[in-house]
Amino acid sequence: MPFLIVAVLVIIVIGAIYGMIQARKRVEGLFELAQRLGLNFSPAEDCELADRYGFLKQLAQGENRFARNVLSGTYQQNPVLAFDFHYETYTQGKSGRQTHHHWFSFFILTLPAFFPDLTIRRENFFTKVAEVFGYQDIKFESAEFSKAFCVRSPDKKFAYDVCNAKMMEYLLANRDLSVEIENQVLALAFDTCLSVGQVETNLRRLVEIRSRLPEYLFTQNA
Repeated sequence: MPFLIVAVLVIIVIGAIYGMIQARKRVEGLFELAQRLGLNFSPAEDCELADRYGFLKQLAQGENRFARNVLSGTYQQNPVLAFDFHYETYTQGKSGRQTHHHWFSFFILTLPAFFPDLTIRRENFFTKVAEVFGYQDIKFESAEFSKAFCVRSPDKKFAYDVCNAKMMEYLLANRDLSVEIENQVLALAFDTCLSVGQVETNLRRLVEIRSRLPEYLFTQNA
């Protein structure tokens, strides 16, 4: 039994050291990326971002919310933020309350006008269940797009304007994307923390989505 306890402790220590090494490599990689793209970088925990953008659904989950590894500045003439985001949820088990830590990557582009809430997410089991209970998504002429994505907004015209032919074509070619627009924010959310290379890729995809928003939307909502 003592040997088993020691073995478990050794595994825990090795896991902690490995995690620290990986976290340091991530910080170094993101710092180098920020330098190359001309962005600012801060590895520190930032609770203010969670408060400022708390109206976004993906950033309003759980407790102990904060950002880390924040890239900020101007990218391809657009004000952007990219960061790792953390929140906690809890379950009650036989041994007491258990804390679950959730981490994912989040990207924000600030828009020059205010817009109503719009979400575009991959269609899945949970979105289909929500539809059964009255959370209706908006249907489009493209059956393929309607099957692939769940689109919800209180303003159907705005949803149709955003999900124009060029936007639908782009999203169908990038089906891993989850998009949210609200107030002056265009955002992308992911299920996990992306690699450094994927961070740069999704900054480009964020700008690509912005480029497919019709310009008349900005004059109407300025």
